[in-house]
Amino acid sequence: MNQKPPALRLQGVFKQFGTKSAPVLAVNDVSLTVERGEFIALLGRSGCGKTTTLRLIAGFERVDSGTIEIDGALMAGNSVHVRPERRRVGMVFQEYALFPHVSAQANIEFGLRSMSAAEKRARTNEILDLTRLAGLEGRMPHELSGGQQQRVALARALAPNPALILLDEPFSNLDAGLRARVRSEVVEILHAAKATAVFVTHDQEEALSMVDRVAVMLDGCVEQVASPHELYTNPASRSVAEFIGEANFLPGFGHGDTIECELGNLAARQKVHGPVDILLRPENIELLPAQPGLPAARVRHSLFFGHDQLITVQLPTGTHVIARSGPSEAYVSDLPLQLAVRSPVIAYPRKR
Repeated sequence: MNQKPPALRLQGVFKQFGTKSAPVLAVNDVSLTVERGEFIALLGRSGCGKTTTLRLIAGFERVDSGTIEIDGALMAGNSVHVRPERRRVGMVFQEYALFPHVSAQANIEFGLRSMSAAEKRARTNEILDLTRLAGLEGRMPHELSGGQQQRVALARALAPNPALILLDEPFSNLDAGLRARVRSEVVEILHAAKATAVFVTHDQEEALSMVDRVAVMLDGCVEQVASPHELYTNPASRSVAEFIGEANFLPGFGHGDTIECELGNLAARQKVHGPVDILLRPENIELLPAQPGLPAARVRHSLFFGHDQLITVQLPTGTHVIARSGPSEAYVSDLPLQLAVRSPVIAYPRKR
């Protein structure tokens, strides 16, 4: 029995803009495989190449070199460029791009024009139920809430049963209160549809909470592809560690299985030797009462969020670190403390 190809495969993709005298390398040797039914995020700062990568997948831009395959078929590269409408890709844009002059149902049916009337009706009803839009199909886009418009855009993308769904910063226009609920709805709908999806975002919380895997992009390159848990707890490089979540870095010196630093000798997750930078997440730092006769760290300020708080602490050497604690303790300015580290810790060779 032949194994089915992945839903999406990028191999050695490059894309450059600008002029010959002033080129800008937007996508730099990107390789990525997305399995069928997988939901993956392209996460990165503005200008990292994530949106250009999405546009290359969709066919809105041409690759300079490398290949893109969708469902095993070559879509780009080796002198091939399949037009966007022939790639079996559904697109959810940042602005939704709904047709304002027709109903929600007509928007959803846009990609079903090749079907018979009976087939179109059956598929539309199926998608309306899937996206919880039944009863709203007769409304015009301006009569729908932001979350409902989002679901219409997703329903329109899903209706033709594409090989791949692409979502370009789809939650950026929603207010904070609505965003979390709509994110949850979108994940449920995509899973129920057994859809394969690639999602572009700069929002770490969105990426880590929604998808099966995250591809972190920095300066046009994919730095790491991993599950949200693996990405946060075991970043492949200092650059990824700095980008994902809150991160403290302390200088240390590796002695194989241990690292010597100003917080003591810490167990190392991997063998390290020589000068290193130790990654300490705020939740890996434990705040303890000061002990008589021992040098004390001191609270400089705290940010209280209700469910937890972030406390900036100055070590005896003057170094500042951020620790995370529950809401029960009050950490007033200049409070003396001792710090303990929940090890083992990750460390990266220090750049010279």
